[in-house]
Amino acid sequence: MKQKKWMTGLGVMILATSLAACGDTAEDTSMEMSEEQSMDHSAMDHSGSGEVPGGLKEASDPTYPVGSTAMMTADHMPGMEGVEATIVGAYDTTVYAVSYTPTTGGDPVEDHKWVIHEELDNPDEAPLSEGDEVVLAADHMEGMDGAEATIDTVEETTVYMVDYTTEDGEEVTNHKWVTESELEAMK
Repeated sequence: MKQKKWMTGLGVMILATSLAACGDTAEDTSMEMSEEQSMDHSAMDHSGSGEVPGGLKEASDPTYPVGSTAMMTADHMPGMEGVEATIVGAYDTTVYAVSYTPTTGGDPVEDHKWVIHEELDNPDEAPLSEGDEVVLAADHMEGMDGAEATIDTVEETTVYMVDYTTEDGEEVTNHKWVTESELEAMK
């Protein structure tokens, strides 16, 4: 009888341990999926109209002048890292990485790169600070325009609008935005 109780107790412990391990795995998987979904830029409009927000000032002496080419080191979108970009615009501004929940619903977007100060709805004077809450007036991705966002990072720099061809052959025109630190001189 004692052996039967002991075996039953052991079986319960093994079952509980197995279920706990499965729960952790499921939790880890759902966390990985959420991170993956929040970094998904498939809804991003890679090409743009070329229009820039009012008040945005052209850079007076950019490192990469309009018409020049540079190698992109940016990896915030699939197919852009390591490809040649043609500079179509260079502007001095404050740029932000932001996290927001799309106005169309769906999962929150974390650390979206980039939104410039001029793409915020009625912002205070630039630069804003990490953690500040803002309303977006940019339309790089579906559900972005009008979304409430939190600023993750702040950088005062030259931003570039670029044309490029992705690794898989997609032509992208007037892409907004690539920062100066995400470009390298052609070798």
